[in-house]
Amino acid sequence: ETTAPQPAQPPGGHGRAGRNLVAAIGMGFVLGVGLVLLPVLYAPWLFSFIIAAAMAVGSWELAGAMDKRGIRVERPLLYLGTFAMPLAAYWSGPIALLGVFGATVLGIFGARLLRGPEGYVADVSGSILVATYTGLMGGFAGLVLASTQGGDRVITIVVLSICSDIGGYVFGVLWGKHPMAPVISPKKSWEGFAGSLLFQIVAGVLLFVLLLEAPWWQGLLMGVVLTIVATAGDFAESAIKRDLGVKDMSSLIAGHGGLMDRLDSILPNIFAGWLLLLIFLGP
Repeated sequence: ETTAPQPAQPPGGHGRAGRNLVAAIGMGFVLGVGLVLLPVLYAPWLFSFIIAAAMAVGSWELAGAMDKRGIRVERPLLYLGTFAMPLAAYWSGPIALLGVFGATVLGIFGARLLRGPEGYVADVSGSILVATYTGLMGGFAGLVLASTQGGDRVITIVVLSICSDIGGYVFGVLWGKHPMAPVISPKKSWEGFAGSLLFQIVAGVLLFVLLLEAPWWQGLLMGVVLTIVATAGDFAESAIKRDLGVKDMSSLIAGHGGLMDRLDSILPNIFAGWLLLLIFLGP
């Protein structure tokens, strides 16, 4: 009797996903329940500080990755600014968010002058990228949290983002054969995109009807839009990592890489979700 050859598995039992799935699921559950679900439901003010801390950690990861390419961002200003933006958004609204973002950018322009003109454009550009990617995008999470049904809105966006990852993973592993952008992210397939779309549409309809008590078609539309935005966010972060020559932003989270490796789709979805929910449900 002969046995059909089995496909080679990556070392460490990571399977086709390229990472330890058990550790990824376990850590994802702990983070999702302990740092998102419980604070959102029972202590929204605490969750605003969790968002702020996460954005500061994200800026630290990006700063470390940029160091590898000789880009020296303004770390103290970025840590302070990216921590303050979500808090300003939650406690004082969009004008405060823009004010803190603008002050951070102006501070970056001035602080970098102290180190002379060499590398000024690269360092300032990198610093503003970090401030925008983490602080400004994270600030929209504060705006969502402060809105009517804020906790339910946050849960909706987070669950949709998770469904995007799950759908993309399942369909990609089982049927993925046609890469979407092999130069940027060879593991992202059109089949995986279809899985993300299906999972987010189903979840969007259910969440809008059962949780937000809103029309089903709004959930369907949000599922479609967030699938596109989440995929673009994945590609953007992949392009950043390839340009900086890093596989993961850090090794902070077991089975996941860095925090920004988990927020690559959620951060752009937070903005898109905030905008759509504002249009559909009001402030």
